[in-house]
Amino acid sequence: MNWRTVCLLAVYLLVAPVSGTPTWAQAPGDISKLEGVWVAPVKPLLGKPIRLVLRVEKGVGGAFDTTLDTPEQEAFGLEVTGLELQDQIVRFESKVARVKFEGKLNEAGTAIDGSWMQGRAISVTFTKTDPDQVPKAPVVEVPAELEGLWSGAIAVQAGLELRVVLNVTEKATGRRRAVLDSPDQSLSGLPISALTLKDGNLAFEMKLLKAEFTGKRSEDGIAYEGTWTQLGRKFPLTLKKVMRVEGPKRTQMPTAPFPYDVEEVIYENVEAGVKLAGSLTLPRGAGPFPAVLLISGSGAQDRDETLLGHKPFLVLADDLTRKGIAVLRVDDRGVGGSTGDTANSTSADFAGDVLAGVAFLKGHARINPRKIGLVGHSEGGVVGPIAASKSEDVAFVVMMAGTGVPGLDILRLQGKLIAQAMGATPRALELQSEILDASYRLIKEESDPKLLTQKIKALTAEKLAGLTAEERKAVEGESGGQATAETIEASIVQMSTPWFRYFLDHDPRPVLRKVHCPVLAINGEKDLQVPPTQNLPEIEKALRDGGNTRSVVKELPGLNHLFQVASTGAPSEYAKIEETMTPAVLELIGTWILEQVGP
Repeated sequence: MNWRTVCLLAVYLLVAPVSGTPTWAQAPGDISKLEGVWVAPVKPLLGKPIRLVLRVEKGVGGAFDTTLDTPEQEAFGLEVTGLELQDQIVRFESKVARVKFEGKLNEAGTAIDGSWMQGRAISVTFTKTDPDQVPKAPVVEVPAELEGLWSGAIAVQAGLELRVVLNVTEKATGRRRAVLDSPDQSLSGLPISALTLKDGNLAFEMKLLKAEFTGKRSEDGIAYEGTWTQLGRKFPLTLKKVMRVEGPKRTQMPTAPFPYDVEEVIYENVEAGVKLAGSLTLPRGAGPFPAVLLISGSGAQDRDETLLGHKPFLVLADDLTRKGIAVLRVDDRGVGGSTGDTANSTSADFAGDVLAGVAFLKGHARINPRKIGLVGHSEGGVVGPIAASKSEDVAFVVMMAGTGVPGLDILRLQGKLIAQAMGATPRALELQSEILDASYRLIKEESDPKLLTQKIKALTAEKLAGLTAEERKAVEGESGGQATAETIEASIVQMSTPWFRYFLDHDPRPVLRKVHCPVLAINGEKDLQVPPTQNLPEIEKALRDGGNTRSVVKELPGLNHLFQVASTGAPSEYAKIEETMTPAVLELIGTWILEQVGP
C-alpha cells in the first residue's frame, strides 16, 4: 500500500492528488451566469449530512473569486480553480480538497446536476440559493503588515520536518486573504478560520485541521516565534518573512523539450463503463516499439503516481522511453481525466482497466502488439499479475514492491515495522497489534459503516481503559486520545470500502501460479510497507510452483518502498529524499525489459 497518511501532522486525507492541470482546461466561457451562491446536500459514507457551498463572487475590476465551503465541517473559503461554463457544462476543481466537479446547468440557470469526484464519484445537484440562507465564513481581517509569505518548519517526529507557510495575498474582491501552504506535501490554500494581531502577538486558527498558532513578533520584526498546536500536540514554530518558498528538491524531474513524442490519450473499459485518460510517450520514429503500461499503487492516484512532491511514474516513463520503450501511464478511476470510482472498485476491477489499456496499445500503429508488458508498483504489483493471468497479450510483468501474501498479513507486519521506525514503545506496539487484529475481524463481520465505526470505537476505548497514565501517553502521545479518535473516524471510511475488504482477503499466490510470461519481482531491503522477507520468497515459490522458469526475484540493498536510497525505510523519509527513484533501479528495469523484447 502506498503511504499517504502524512498530511499536516495527524490529519488523514483519504483522497488522492488530482492531476496538476484540469483535463478540460480551456477558455472559461461566460461564468457570470454562475455568479451567486450554489448549495448541494451530500450524505457521506459516515456521519451526518453536509452541504457543499460554491460561492462565485465578482470582485474588483470584474474578476471572479470562487471558493468552496462545507459549513457543517467548519470549512470555509477553500480555493476553487478552473471554473468554466461551456455549452451549459460547468466544471471546476479544488486542489485543496482534491476534488473535481462536472455537471450541466439547467436552462433556467437555477440548478447544476453533475458528478462530484473525490476518490469516489457522487451524484450531486447544486441549486442556486439565497446567500442569506447559507452560513457565511467568519470575517477574517488580515492586517496589511502580514501581507507576503511567512515560512517555518514543524519537527513532527524524529527525522521528519514539515514546512508550513502563512500566505497572505490580496484577492479579486479587494480583501486580503490568509491561507496556509504545506510545500513538502504539495498542499496550498488551506483556509485560516480566525486571525488576530495585537501588540505584536499573532494568533490564528484552522478549524479544518483542528490546529492553531500563537506567536510573538521578534525584535527585528521579521518573524513570529511561538507554538503550533494540533489535536492536542504542541510543537515549537517560528514563522519568518521570506521572499519566496522553494518546493522540495526533485533532482530527477524530467523537463521539456523531450527527445520523444507525447500523446494525450483516452480509451474505455467498455465492460465497466469507465473512460481512462493518460499520456503515451513514444520513441521517435515509425516503430513498432515495445511498450509498457504502468499500474499505480493503492489509493486514487494520478498518472504520475504523485506523492509528496515526487512523480515516480513520470521519472520511470521518461527513462524507459529514452531507452526505446513506449510507456502508457494513466489516471486512476475518478482522478484527472478518468471516470469511475476508486474506493468502490477492487484490484480485480483495476485489472480490467489494465487489459483495456493493453487492447488500446495493441491497436496503436507504432506499438508492437506482441511486446506489451506491465509494470506495477505496490498494489499495482498485485494488479499486474491478475491481468497477466487472464490474457496472453501480456508479454512480461515487472512487480515493484508487489505483495506475495494476503493483505491482512501485510498490514500486520507493516504497522509493526513503521511504528518501530517511528520509536513506538513495546506496549504501544502490542496494543496496536491487538486493536488492528480485532478491527480486521470486525470489518469481515460488519458491513454497515456506522455500526462498524461504533464497534471499533468501543473496542479501542476498551483496550485503552486498562492502561496506566504513562502507558496511555505512550500510545496516544500528547493528544490525550483526540488524535486516536480522529484517526479512527478517517480510517473507517477507507476500511468500509469494497477495495479495502478485497485487499484484506486477496491472496496473490494462486494468481502468480497462473502467470507464465517472464516476471521481474523486486523489493527494497528497507521497504517497511511491503517487507521483502515476508513477500519475495512467497512470490518466488508461487511462480516456481506454477512452472514459470522465466522469473527473476531480487531484494535490492538499501532501498525503501519507493526505491529510494534510504536510511531507515520509514515513510517519514520519503519527502526528505531528493531522488525519486534510484538510477540503479531504472537501469535494472529498463535492461531487463529490453532483454525480454529483443532488439
